[in-house]
Amino acid sequence: MFKYILKRIGISILILLGVSMILYALLRCMPADFIESKIANLAQTGITVSEEFVKEMYRSYGLDGSILQGYFTWLGNVLRLDFGTSFINHRPVLSEIFNADRIGTSFFVAAIATVFEFLIAIPLGVTAATHQYSFRDYLVTVLVLIGISLPSFFFGQMLKNLFANKLGWFPVSGMKDPNINYTNKFMEISDFLKHMFLPILTVVILSIGSRMRMTRTNMLEVLNADYIRTARAKGLKESKVIYKHAFRNTMIPLVTSLAGLIPSLFSGAMITESVFDLTGIGSYALNAMTQGDIPVIMTYNMFLAVLSVIGVLLADLMYAVVDPRVKLA
Repeated sequence: MFKYILKRIGISILILLGVSMILYALLRCMPADFIESKIANLAQTGITVSEEFVKEMYRSYGLDGSILQGYFTWLGNVLRLDFGTSFINHRPVLSEIFNADRIGTSFFVAAIATVFEFLIAIPLGVTAATHQYSFRDYLVTVLVLIGISLPSFFFGQMLKNLFANKLGWFPVSGMKDPNINYTNKFMEISDFLKHMFLPILTVVILSIGSRMRMTRTNMLEVLNADYIRTARAKGLKESKVIYKHAFRNTMIPLVTSLAGLIPSLFSGAMITESVFDLTGIGSYALNAMTQGDIPVIMTYNMFLAVLSVIGVLLADLMYAVVDPRVKLA
C-alpha cells in the first residue's frame, strides 16, 4: 500500500507539472489582457499612454517575455512558495484565495448541498431501479432531465424571481441584510441561513440529476446479475437483497464520482454565486478570470488540480474498502 501511494504521488507531480504548463499557456493566450484593459481605462479618462509606459507595465507585471520564460519564472517562484501578487488589488494571492470568509462561504454552500444531494439522489435512484417503468421511475427521469438540462444561471434566476421577488419568502441576494441591526447571534445566523437557502437549493436540484441517473443505471445492471436471482431464490427478503447485496455493488461507481467531490467543495459555484451575489471563492475567481488576473487564476486552478489528484487517489484507495476483490498493486 505504501509503495503504491508513493508511486501515485510521483505520477501526480508529473501530471500537475503538465497541467500547470498547459494552464499558463492558455492564460497568456486569453483575449482578456489585464494590461490592455488597464490602458483602455486610462485612455477613457483622457490620459495619453506612451509606448514606453506600456512596455514598462508589461515588464512590471512579468508579462514582457515569452510564454515559456513566463512559465518558468512562475514555476521558480512557486517552488520558493511565492505565488505572486494579485494584479487587481495588489495583495498576496494566497491571502486572497484562502480568505476564510470567501472560501468558507463556498465550502458551506457546497458541503450542505452535497449532503442533501446524496440523501436525495441515491434513494431516488434506488427506488427508480427497483420500480422500473413505474410512475416513480418516470418521475425520477423527469427530475434527472431537469437537473441535467437547466443552466444554473437560468434556474437560479427563476427561483430568485419566484421565492424572493414575487413571494418575498427569502432575500433577493447577498449574504446578510444591511438594514438589520443584529441584537444576538441567533438573529445573525438565522438571516445568514435565509440568504443561503436559495443558492443551496439551486445547487442541490441541478446536481442530483446525474447522481440519480448513475445510481439507477448501476442498480439496474446489478439487479439483473445471477447472484441477485440466486439470493431471491433462497427466499431472502427483498429489502435485504436490495440494500445488502445489490446496493453494495453499485457503490464502486459512486466512489469513482467522489474523486470530483473534494475539489467541488472548495471551487465554489461560480455562476450560482454570481446570480445570488455571494462573496465566495467561485465569484472571486470568475472576476479574476474576466480581468486576466493571471497569478490568482493560476493559483486557484492549481489548488483545484491538487485537490483533484488527491480525490482520485482517495477514490482508488476506497475501491479496496468497498470491494474486497480489488487489490492495489
